[in-house]
Amino acid sequence: ASKWDIRQKVWDHLEASGLAEFPRPVHGRIPNFKGSLQACCSLWGMDVFSRAREVKVDPDKPLEGARLAALQARKTLLVPTPRLRTGLFNRIVPPPGANKEILRRCATSQGVREHSVPVGLDGKAQVDLVVVGSVAVSEKGWRIGKGEGYADMEYAMMVSMGAVQEDTPVVTIVHDCQVLDIAEELLDDHDLTVDYILTPTRTIQTHCKRAKPQGIMWHKARSSEMLGKIPILKTLRSREKQAGKDVTLQDDHPALANTSRAAVPDKKVMAANTQPQAAPGSAPVGQPRVESDPVNPRLVGSDTITTVYVGNLPASLRVSELKSALREFQVIPVRLNWQGAQHRAFLDYRDKGAADRAVSSLQGLSLGGNAVRVELAKSQRYKG
Repeated sequence: ASKWDIRQKVWDHLEASGLAEFPRPVHGRIPNFKGSLQACCSLWGMDVFSRAREVKVDPDKPLEGARLAALQARKTLLVPTPRLRTGLFNRIVPPPGANKEILRRCATSQGVREHSVPVGLDGKAQVDLVVVGSVAVSEKGWRIGKGEGYADMEYAMMVSMGAVQEDTPVVTIVHDCQVLDIAEELLDDHDLTVDYILTPTRTIQTHCKRAKPQGIMWHKARSSEMLGKIPILKTLRSREKQAGKDVTLQDDHPALANTSRAAVPDKKVMAANTQPQAAPGSAPVGQPRVESDPVNPRLVGSDTITTVYVGNLPASLRVSELKSALREFQVIPVRLNWQGAQHRAFLDYRDKGAADRAVSSLQGLSLGGNAVRVELAKSQRYKG
């Protein structure tokens, strides 16, 4: 099974079994689950938590209890900024004399925004414990995230700025059903492994011997992508360059430049060995379209296009509302073809992995009171 197959299996099971919690659907996310608070409370019984003075916890909803535990234990709590857009960390600073209810609010995503101060590269952070979310994890410590690589990048950046050491423990918090067998061959050098797994029923020490990322692998980063998405990387890259490190990006490696352009899409967002399925009732891709709107013009140069059909749109829906939903679920297409009069739209993606992720993320979406129908379009086309 590929990483994407495993993600799909976990997301589907959580939804089908009634274990999924808000926000729904869990597809495309670090999934929240019933019993997440109970699993987070297991931190109190861990020596690595007791000894830690500074704890970094990801902003995912199922880790809310871990953030609360750190605040209640009067530890310094660092939370990465969502998608690393505005920096690396926020340090949560509760109001003086905060009671449990106020601390509980500080642990929420809204509380993080209201009660935090940014910590930059010069913030002298010394993280004693790292808590990350996962979609799946094995008892050996192999971890699979939601496919975008932010937890891996956060850790690599902490290594580069000296905020974590080789022996800094990493904990993940998941439901029992998310603990699966994962083949080590699926792991890349930049993938973060974990030392402890907390579930509602178990505390697992993985004794993982696989080395964690030793810093940012610049030769695997593409300037147009990573540096554009994560501005703080530009500063960090400049510092490492001044320190004499090789910070050549994948785009700039002559040996990699051609292969990277022709390579298959990133494994983190690609479903392996799957083909578009004919969807009953879907309109063929070649039918006339009323409106063509390039949502992301930078990507229009792709060689292949995979199209997603979105149907059962209410007559009153505006294209801007659909665009907002696509941005919220982080599945922005190369091109959006709007057919409002026919109550449908077509979303073009640069590869099948991105299209599959869009289908999974948008399942169960309701717009204007209608349950939207989302599936791969009947036929697919290739540019050129």
